[in-house]
Amino acid sequence: MKQADIVIKNGTILTMDPNKTIIESGFLCIQGDAISALGNGDTHEIRAGKAIDAKGGLILPGLINGHTHAAMTLFRGLADDLPLMEWLNHYIFPVESRMDREFVRTGTLLACAEMILSGTTTFCDMYLFAEEVAETAHEAGMRCLVGEVLYDFPSPNYGPIEEGLKYTEFLIRKWQDHPLVSIAVEPHAVYTCSPDLLIAANGLAKQYGVPLIIHVAESASEVEEVRKKYGKKPFEHLESLGLLGPHLIADHCVHLDEAEIQRMVNHEVKVVTNPESNMKLASGICPVPRLLVRGVTVGLGTDGCASNNNLDLFEEMDTAAKIHKVGAMDPTVLDAFTVLRMATLSGAKALGMEDRIGSLEVGKKADVIIVDTHKPHLTPMYNPYSHLVYAAKGSDVSHSLINGKLVMEDRKLLTLDLQEILRKAQEMSLKVLSWLSPPPLSS
Repeated sequence: MKQADIVIKNGTILTMDPNKTIIESGFLCIQGDAISALGNGDTHEIRAGKAIDAKGGLILPGLINGHTHAAMTLFRGLADDLPLMEWLNHYIFPVESRMDREFVRTGTLLACAEMILSGTTTFCDMYLFAEEVAETAHEAGMRCLVGEVLYDFPSPNYGPIEEGLKYTEFLIRKWQDHPLVSIAVEPHAVYTCSPDLLIAANGLAKQYGVPLIIHVAESASEVEEVRKKYGKKPFEHLESLGLLGPHLIADHCVHLDEAEIQRMVNHEVKVVTNPESNMKLASGICPVPRLLVRGVTVGLGTDGCASNNNLDLFEEMDTAAKIHKVGAMDPTVLDAFTVLRMATLSGAKALGMEDRIGSLEVGKKADVIIVDTHKPHLTPMYNPYSHLVYAAKGSDVSHSLINGKLVMEDRKLLTLDLQEILRKAQEMSLKVLSWLSPPPLSS
């Protein structure tokens, strides 16, 4: 007789393990925070405190949003259809300078609700008031990698940059033993951070053995600005400062030539691509197929809601697959399994978490979602990977478990008060409008 706290049964298990194991009519047992057994067939010999019937649906690892700015849910639709630098300098940076802890808390609560409801169980966040993001993720029961964004200019949170490094060190120490929250060091970008700041940030990351995360080569104008300022391309500049290594997570990586890719390969840099944001801001297309062929680990992110405008990784997977097919004029490029792996096991590897999450294997943490396939748009189903990438929606996720705990059951959030979150978000939107002159609709 097997013992379990929770058993999920009667579903097709897509383990996303290195062997691409699929278990038909499968069951998954959870004991504490980890997966204790996987199998198929009769579950009468399993004694569990709770049984969840997948009803013939798909059981798979929770999705991993490798790059976002959670509190930017409150800027959703604020300044659409603008170039990146105009968007940042005329809208995003001005309103961010007015934010406070409560604003970030509300936006992060809204993001956590949206992500849980659409099957994301882990997110990597770069934003202001990072302690509030960490506290909110803890409250929501979400797994996260969080860091305070560092710039050359003063922050509305910590003030001068020297305090930003101290604040980051404080976060690392505070959360170092937490089961769900991890901390990274996060300088914003090469064009917003001096060499001295980048070197100091890297030193802090290495001192504590945590990831270093930075936006790199997101736009052509950024690459040109870095070239004019330092006489080097972005990764060439980072290499000269000693920042490249397996601990570096580079977000976007759109504008890369062969020499830049070789530097990434040489130093085992990890990448998180954000295709919908890059499309919307007309930044370009990250050369994901070339990176994968060269052995670079690539995860998938949504970026923030100000440039996406949602946190639904099912939509992001669909976009990622299709944009590369049309970019290469080859329908075989970036197949469905590869894209789903980017949102699961490869995403975990990009964040340095592949030993804990990203696949359904005995001993790994129980971050699990169930997709209800009894829907017109998911019937019939010949290939589950294809269905998840090209047909499924975030709203098809019926259950989400994180670290062995149910956070959503039959589409009902269990850790968050959704109606109260929506009410507070509406209140905060009025503040945002008051901070802009003229407001967006009058421009």
